[in-house]
Amino acid sequence: MHLHEYQAKQLFSDYGIPVPAGRLLTTTADVSGVTAALGGTAWVVKAQVHAGGRGKGGGVQLVKDEQSLADAVRQMLGSRLVTPQTDVDGLPVNSVLVECTVPIAREIYFSLLVDRGSERVTLMASAAGGMNIEEVAAHDAAAIVTERVNPAVGLQGFQCRNLAFALGLEGKQTGAFTKLASAAYRLMMESDAGLLEINPLVVTGDGELVALDAKLDLDDNALFRHQPLAALRDPQQEDEREHLAQQHGLNYIRLSGNIACMVNGAGLAMATMDLIKLHGGAPANFLDVGGGATAEKVAEAFKIILSDPQVEAILVNIFGGIVRCDLIAEGILQAIAEVAVKVPVVVRLEGTNAAAGLELIEQSGLAVLTASDLTEAASRVVAALPGGATA
Repeated sequence: MHLHEYQAKQLFSDYGIPVPAGRLLTTTADVSGVTAALGGTAWVVKAQVHAGGRGKGGGVQLVKDEQSLADAVRQMLGSRLVTPQTDVDGLPVNSVLVECTVPIAREIYFSLLVDRGSERVTLMASAAGGMNIEEVAAHDAAAIVTERVNPAVGLQGFQCRNLAFALGLEGKQTGAFTKLASAAYRLMMESDAGLLEINPLVVTGDGELVALDAKLDLDDNALFRHQPLAALRDPQQEDEREHLAQQHGLNYIRLSGNIACMVNGAGLAMATMDLIKLHGGAPANFLDVGGGATAEKVAEAFKIILSDPQVEAILVNIFGGIVRCDLIAEGILQAIAEVAVKVPVVVRLEGTNAAAGLELIEQSGLAVLTASDLTEAASRVVAALPGGATA
């Protein structure tokens, strides 16, 4: 689950990580008195959306008077912001964060993430911080330094100092960085976050460290332990179908193709999408109904993928290990009975009660195609498209 910048910065502040003074605005009427309340002579207006690259999309503006501030807020609120990390439709801007400017002497990149390869929380830092950190990572990997945390002992002071020295920090800045990194690690562990990123972490003209930006991604599977954090979710920043799928315990990600997939198991789902591409098709989604799928869950999954107007055919690929294929078949038939299906449907069932499931489908009288193996299923669904295979 992604948090907005203002939400992440509130948590940063709670943990003692320095952030600029700011004010959240949700209406243009809120502009009145903001400059006086914050003080200073210049301010930054930042659109609050779940995407990076806002500055490149016009979502970060520097203003130097109240009228310019009001104009920027009016321009952003109610708009949709397109950045390099969004699709062509962008994301809705329902709030903006206004902050005092900070005198920047240096910009640093700093983050913590769960590194699955090493099975450790890893701290990453680079003296080349800022908007182009992705390019730095791609072309000069040596510019990024890392420290991996042993979970048995936690983050150690020497690791923080190693990073500080590599970043060229000196004197009291080393101590300040150690304090900041330790607080960030504590926040990450106590909130079950998968990523905490500060880009840029700036060194001010006075030598202080300030988190100018903030990103915090939480583990959805751990949210049951953090109800106050779960309440921070902003469904308007998520794909409507993805949000609905999550409410039903489904793993759904919308893609750009026109062949919808419903599969049980992430690995099988990836293989299914690969075979669709191999046969000249394009997957419209990733959808894993899980190993313990019920007829009701399958019916909900079917409704979700059918609600996507770009879907022109559906491939159901189920391996009955834990789940029974006849129950899956019942869910498919239940969904088709409830939703007007106007696109071809190909079903491949294998495993527990597969024969019974296929018999239920064949006896239903519905126009549902079946396949004996995955290759045949992929070939049939691509051939069933109105115009044949798509690029």
